[in-house]
Amino acid sequence: MALDPVAYLPYKDPDDFIREVTDRIWVDRDIAHIVDNYEPDSIVHASLGTVVGRDGVIEGSTIRMGSTPGHIGQAEDVVWEARGDDAFLSSHLVFSADEHLVDGRNIRIRKRTVANCLYRRGRMVEEWVVRDDLADCLQRGQDPAEAARELTFQGYSGSMLDEPPQDVLVNGVSGERPDEFRPECEMVLRFIDEVWTQRQLNKVHDYMDRDLFLHTIGDRTVIRPERYQADLLAMVGPFPDARFAVRDIQTNFSPRYAGLRVAVLWTMHGTYRGAPSFGPITGKPVTVLGVSQFLIQEGRIVKEVRVYDEISLRAQINAGREEGSQIEANIY
Repeated sequence: MALDPVAYLPYKDPDDFIREVTDRIWVDRDIAHIVDNYEPDSIVHASLGTVVGRDGVIEGSTIRMGSTPGHIGQAEDVVWEARGDDAFLSSHLVFSADEHLVDGRNIRIRKRTVANCLYRRGRMVEEWVVRDDLADCLQRGQDPAEAARELTFQGYSGSMLDEPPQDVLVNGVSGERPDEFRPECEMVLRFIDEVWTQRQLNKVHDYMDRDLFLHTIGDRTVIRPERYQADLLAMVGPFPDARFAVRDIQTNFSPRYAGLRVAVLWTMHGTYRGAPSFGPITGKPVTVLGVSQFLIQEGRIVKEVRVYDEISLRAQINAGREEGSQIEANIY
C-alpha cells in the first residue's frame, strides 16, 4: 500500500520531511514549530527516562539550544518505513561538528544523535532519542563520572515497560510494519542474538565484511572484525549477563545513503556486577536504550553506526547507589 501524502505534506517524501522539519527547529531556531510538529500528548523516550507531553520537548529544546548556541547538525542518514497508509517511522541519524568556546579556547566537538520518530498524518506521536554525550564530555575535557553526577535518571514509562514484540518483523513497538527486505532483516536479528546476546563472537566473520566500519560512542571508529569483537566485549563487560531486546526495526533502500540500511531500536538489559568500569559495582539492573543503523551490501554488514548514552548509563548506575543529583530536571 502506497503511503498517503498526508503523512509527509508539505514535503516531497518522509526523508525530505524529517530533514526540513529538523532544520527548521534546530538550525533556524523556530522552537515554536514544535507546537505544529508534535501532538500535545506526544511521548519521548530518552536515555534518562520518558517525557510525556509536548511542553517537555519545548522546554528541553530551549535548554539545549541555550547551552550550545553554536550547535548545528545535519542528516547523515534517514531510514524511514511506512506504518500503515498515513504514518511512518523514521530513524534520523544526525551528525554535528561544532566549535565551542571552553575556558577561553575554541574546541571542536563531533557527535551523533539518533531520533526514531513515529509520525502519523504529519504529527509526531512517539519518539525514541539517543545522544552520544560521551563524545561531548571527552572533547570538552570533562570527566564522564563528574558529568553523570549532575544528572538524574528518572525512569521509563509506557511502551518502554512492555515486553519486546514477539515478532518484530511483523509488529514493532511503533505498530505493524511492511514485510520488506525480510532476508536482510532476519540476518541482522540473528547477528544481534548470536553475536551480541549469546556472545558467539567468532560469528562476527559470518555476518560482517572484513573491511567493516563501526562508528560508535565517544566519536570512535572501529575497523576489522577483531576490533569489533573487542569493542563489544568492552560494552558488555560491566554487565556479564547482558541481553539485547529488539523493540523495532525498519529498512530503507536509497542510493543517497549507499543502498540498503536496516535500523534497529534496541535495549540492553543487564546487571552491573562485572568489570567496574563505572565505579564500584552495585549488583543492580540497568536498561540501556540504543539505536544501530546497519548498511547491508551483497548480503553482509559493511557498516554499523551505534548510538547510546554512556553518561546517562552512569547516572542510572549512580541512582542505584542513591548518588548524584536528586533534582527532577528536564531530560529531553
